[in-house]
Amino acid sequence: MKTVLITGGAGFIGSHLCEFLLDKGFKVICADNFVTGDEKNVEHLKDKNKFVLINHDISKHITIDEPVDYVLHFASPASPIDYQKIPIQTLKAGSLGTHNTLGLALAKKSKYLLASTSEVYGDPKESPQKESYWGNVNPVGPRGCYDEAKRFSEALVTAYHNIHKLDTRIVRIFNTYGPRMRKEDGRVVPNFINQALKNKPITVYGDGKQTRSFCYVSDLIDGIYKLMMSDINEPVNLGNPDEYTMLEFADMVKELTGSKSELVFEKLPTDDPKVRCPDISKAKKELSWEPGFKLEEGLKKTIDYFK
Repeated sequence: MKTVLITGGAGFIGSHLCEFLLDKGFKVICADNFVTGDEKNVEHLKDKNKFVLINHDISKHITIDEPVDYVLHFASPASPIDYQKIPIQTLKAGSLGTHNTLGLALAKKSKYLLASTSEVYGDPKESPQKESYWGNVNPVGPRGCYDEAKRFSEALVTAYHNIHKLDTRIVRIFNTYGPRMRKEDGRVVPNFINQALKNKPITVYGDGKQTRSFCYVSDLIDGIYKLMMSDINEPVNLGNPDEYTMLEFADMVKELTGSKSELVFEKLPTDDPKVRCPDISKAKKELSWEPGFKLEEGLKKTIDYFK
């Protein structure tokens, strides 16, 4: 039986990953300090004898007494509303947290996977974004604490791979949605759904013509597992390449919820990306992975959760 440590394991994506790997027969050690994660997300896993929950801030040194085969570093605030409120903790999760987990993986001779983000591309000047694109990031802007934390994480993981020969993976996660997202997450999916369910005005930033792509969480988890089991050491994009404007997305949410909400327009936040769409050619070719859920199908499941 293989053992995996998942930092941020009580978060939205982390909790689905814990569940998935338990079902695959792994022993799962979940570490979270519940700053943005929620213990309720893994409550149903506590009675499983292969699941261990640790309350731990990964920016501090971590010790695991038993062998660890895989270290998956997912601990970090990921929503602008969160990381702009706690920028220093966000930077620590991406720097000290990455350093601590890499050190543990090196000591345990574990395979290591970093949860990076499409935000390393910033407000991109090319679309769709390929892994070879270096990005357009403002290091001192309101999103810099998250963007640069993840860019530093990628650089540190790469250095450990090159210098210490650590077996590493980097996944660049694009917009993902599904059950267990937080109601007050601040991102577009929970915002639109909860506003629509209450027939409150749906808040659209800018002119609503900026685009996003949306990957259902189970598709993402499948891709992460395939990357984890692969031999790919370079960054890999995982996301859904189908692009929607915010206006199109709002109309779909209204239709699926039967909402009478009207749209209200507010100023576009500073450095908010105008486009966000993954080029997943690498994942298709090297992992035989591509998302299967259509947006409408995944949204219905997500709406049911928020109801």
